[in-house]
Amino acid sequence: MDPIAVVLWIAGAVCALTWIASLLTGEHSWVDRLWSIVPVVYVWVFAISTQLQDARLTIMAVLVTLWGVRLTFNFARKGGYTGTEDYRWAVLRGRMKRWQFELFNLFFIVLYQNAILVLITLPALTAWQNPRPLGVWDAAVAVLFLALLAGETIADEQQWRFHRAKGAEGYSGPRFAQSGLWGVSRHPNFFFEQAQWWTLFLFGAIAAGSLAQWTVLGALLLTLLFVGSTIFTESITRSKYPEYADYQARVSPIVPWFPRHAVTKDATV
Repeated sequence: MDPIAVVLWIAGAVCALTWIASLLTGEHSWVDRLWSIVPVVYVWVFAISTQLQDARLTIMAVLVTLWGVRLTFNFARKGGYTGTEDYRWAVLRGRMKRWQFELFNLFFIVLYQNAILVLITLPALTAWQNPRPLGVWDAAVAVLFLALLAGETIADEQQWRFHRAKGAEGYSGPRFAQSGLWGVSRHPNFFFEQAQWWTLFLFGAIAAGSLAQWTVLGALLLTLLFVGSTIFTESITRSKYPEYADYQARVSPIVPWFPRHAVTKDATV
């Protein structure tokens, strides 16, 4: 069977599963629990369809597997598989009527997010349609992917250690992470996450011999999703911590960059 057909059948089953689970349990983080798993399955579908004879596809599948293992571990240690719901859905439920949120659940949380999980893996389709021997550019992109994976691992570890310290008795430090990578980006984990999928797109572009590939749509939509998520998340954080406004003024929102000097109320233009 055509691998894209297999991927679409699996995606359809995942959509049905996550939607039904949300209706039965009344909580809406089921897509989150599969976020680090189904993309791995999708890329392996393409790699296995060649009986692992396409080296590029096999490398892509291995790299995405490493991404999935890291993300699954980080999600699990934060209690993601214990029934804890994303706190943002509770905020949205409070702002919407019941029927409005149920439509939001079906069309955005379930269908749209699952569609993105398919689309971000479709550079594997480009590579499957354009088999060609590996080259130097493939090696460079693989190294870049691993470097970005390491960056996200470090960012998540720094955040994890901060929250563990914050939860300790007698803690009197800052109320949100601001040091390490969090001192040069307000969301370094978001940056590295998105960059890995843009890097995966490059594998398909290399195979096709051109950057002009429609499968860039996945990385693009993922970036737009993160932009919207970041704006919403920061609005909640700022309402909880007034000092977050100063952090926003000093530190780059996504792309790691040199922090700006603190802005004081007495500063003049």
